[in-house]
Amino acid sequence: MNRFAALFAALDGTTKTGEKVAALAAYFRDAPEGDRLWTVALLSGRRPKRAVTTTDLRLWAAEAAGIPDWLMDDAYAVAGDLAETIALVLPQTATTSARSLSGWIDLVADLNRKPPDVRKLQVLAAWSELGGTERFLFNKLLTGGFRMGVSRGLMTRALAQATGRDEADIAHRLMGGWTPADTTWADLTQGTGSDARPYPFALASALEEGPDALGDPGAWRAEWKWDGIRGQLVVRPGAFALWSRGEELVTDRFPEFARLATALPPGTVIDAEVLAFRDGAPLPFAALQTRIARKTVPKRILAEAPAHLLAYDLLEAGGEDLRALPFDTRRARLESLLAALPAGLPLSPSPLVPIADWPSLAALRDASRDHHAEGLMLKRAASPYFAGRKRGDWWKWKTDPLRVDAVMIYAQAGHGRRADLFTDFTFAVRDGDAFVPFAKAYSGLTDTEFAEITRWVKANTLERWGPVRRVPAELVFELAFEGIQPSPRHKSGVALRFPRIARWRRDKPPSEIDTLDNLRTLLP
Repeated sequence: MNRFAALFAALDGTTKTGEKVAALAAYFRDAPEGDRLWTVALLSGRRPKRAVTTTDLRLWAAEAAGIPDWLMDDAYAVAGDLAETIALVLPQTATTSARSLSGWIDLVADLNRKPPDVRKLQVLAAWSELGGTERFLFNKLLTGGFRMGVSRGLMTRALAQATGRDEADIAHRLMGGWTPADTTWADLTQGTGSDARPYPFALASALEEGPDALGDPGAWRAEWKWDGIRGQLVVRPGAFALWSRGEELVTDRFPEFARLATALPPGTVIDAEVLAFRDGAPLPFAALQTRIARKTVPKRILAEAPAHLLAYDLLEAGGEDLRALPFDTRRARLESLLAALPAGLPLSPSPLVPIADWPSLAALRDASRDHHAEGLMLKRAASPYFAGRKRGDWWKWKTDPLRVDAVMIYAQAGHGRRADLFTDFTFAVRDGDAFVPFAKAYSGLTDTEFAEITRWVKANTLERWGPVRRVPAELVFELAFEGIQPSPRHKSGVALRFPRIARWRRDKPPSEIDTLDNLRTLLP
């Protein structure tokens, strides 16, 4: 763990990209193989399963530190990070452990198989062996919340430097469902990899000011930005897989797509959107949401929300990597491939949206919600299929958010640097003479505004329930959100997608906020 802790300190101690890449590359050249594999896994989001509950960790740490539980909770609220809090409150140790990163991860994995009393003894023993940064990192591994603040692109660049391999090739090898337990360093950096492995997804940048600055509309292609799940369908000899953008294998969650394994020619990889689809049109995202978290889908839901793939791009055909070809070429080959398939398959091309000129396209964008889309995608006709986010070739031009005026009724303090500020709020709309809660939001205001609201909350608290304070329904805010759907689980009967605070409406009294009926008129 010593070497890994030194790497963490080096990365945490600089904001310079070159220094981060150099530190990572040196580590990947010299660290033991098991540690290198696990470092790549951690930096690409493959974290060990949580071995101990946060409640147990707080209790054990308070006991080991000799402090009451309430003081431990207060320290956690100020620090804002449990791993850091535990590392700070425990007595410092003079010992140093020689156990490697992979050795500590093996211990964490083994904890899941131990009874609670043995688990506690082993965690306490580990804390007594570790100090400073190493103890903090061990706590992160325990909680399964490990992050190092290094982008995947930086890690890929460092791996390419350390191994002498092409950066794009390394990025492809890192994709898929590999784990350090089933992969060697040679397989990860030099081997052929799994036949089911997807390509890195190309990502678009947000277009904030409209497309006028993009130049000639004839150089661009437009598609609907569908409100579904981005996925990559891989059909290769002996392999059939559907990967989400988060590199989760979701093939079994959509049994409708099984027919595509034999319908598509081997050596085909398609970038697409998974949607709930009926009668030739997408259903609202809420329909697809009934399936997302299910490992197995009952027949009733299969019938209510049948899945369909709308294809954006053809990345591989006949085993040939097409990503360097222009978008127009890939699109033509995609349409030719899909046109040759039998009718009735749950796969079709995502239609291109005609661009007569930018003003007419803006009018089409304004009607996106009528198509159950979030806006438009703009892709340069000559653009390759790049890895990650490359500003300039692909843009997402989303519709303006929906907005509603609401009153704050509950407030809760934040964590970390915001632990002394009330930043998490519950909002309500009017329903007759009552105020009905319908959304929570915690972003969108300045630190100055949060400080002002905090002083007001402290002076106007009506009741307290743990960290939550009830306040008079007096402060009005405008909330922005991306969508709304029915929700029987909520008292209001609705649920918002991605609500955030747009502004503090100091000009508006609570009597003029929106009503529950106003919200219901926005339902699809």
